[in-house]
Amino acid sequence: MRTRFTDLVGIDYPVVQTGMGWVSGASLTSATSNAGGLGILASATMTFEELEKAVARTKSLTDRPFGVNIRADATDAGDRIDLLIREGVRVASFALAPKKDLIAKLKDNGVVVIPSIGAAKHAVKVASWGADAVIVQGGEGGGHTGPVATTLLLPSVLDALGDSGIPVVAAGGFFDGRGLAAALAYGAEGVAMGTRFLLTSDSTVPDSVKQEYLHRSLNDTVVSTKVDGMPHRVLKTSLVEKLEGGNPAAALAAAAKNANDFKQMTGMKWTTMLRDGRSMRKSGDRTWQQIIMAGNTPMLLKAGLVEGNTDAGVLASGQVVGMIDDLPSCEELIQSIVTGARDRISRLGPIA
Repeated sequence: MRTRFTDLVGIDYPVVQTGMGWVSGASLTSATSNAGGLGILASATMTFEELEKAVARTKSLTDRPFGVNIRADATDAGDRIDLLIREGVRVASFALAPKKDLIAKLKDNGVVVIPSIGAAKHAVKVASWGADAVIVQGGEGGGHTGPVATTLLLPSVLDALGDSGIPVVAAGGFFDGRGLAAALAYGAEGVAMGTRFLLTSDSTVPDSVKQEYLHRSLNDTVVSTKVDGMPHRVLKTSLVEKLEGGNPAAALAAAAKNANDFKQMTGMKWTTMLRDGRSMRKSGDRTWQQIIMAGNTPMLLKAGLVEGNTDAGVLASGQVVGMIDDLPSCEELIQSIVTGARDRISRLGPIA
């Protein structure tokens, strides 16, 4: 199933596995790429040394193209980009758009640049800076891209970019072939999914946690600002309810402790974290309270998604969780999506 996006990155099918912290490691990323999609390593929760090992491990498990998601505002972003170039990684994806000079450096060295965006104006901006494609994530997803639904955000981005625009990949609410067919009908060149890939047999998330996801309905997620200071879609759990209804001062104190734990785990220095904080302040409108809370997120996600402690951790999730009831392999998932999309498109036929 060829589109401009599959041709751009060299994959068989227009299906992307997004970079999810603590979830998108070498195992899931390589399984996705081996199945003909684009797997993306999540590096935000990795030290530089861990990223080096993850890239090497992924390359040992697949000879197909894969990507790495990088925080453009991280103080060592330049080192990570040099690593991608040196190791011949095909794609660099970004949650926060990289600046023009960073995009130019990557493109000059043959790396495809794909930022994730949540507004049409952001798509136009990164396209003018030289981005090769964009992932457009609607409010149904689990990220920080805003509340606008994919069915409105996607056409607004496509209209803003025009017929000569860069390839657009749709994200937020996709899980099967019908979604891929719909995205292609809108004019997108593929779909990206996070929660659907988290819930595969190739995902390293503990089975007990996967079962927690599988028993949820469409109403069992909430967009919370109490996890990291920014809107973040998570499963409703007793911990999330406590965070939502708790004392702000106590929540901030707990966040500061978790930020310190994350510092200890990664070996980061306080000076580095403060530099990252200043960088985050310059790149957006976060308050210092939100920046402190941002250090909360990796530890809460690690507790839930790695350690399986749902009482002490949070479980990031797209709204689509209520539509998922199985754990296929990445190969089975991608084949079912592509087959389902072809079947749905063929059934349309002429309309009188």
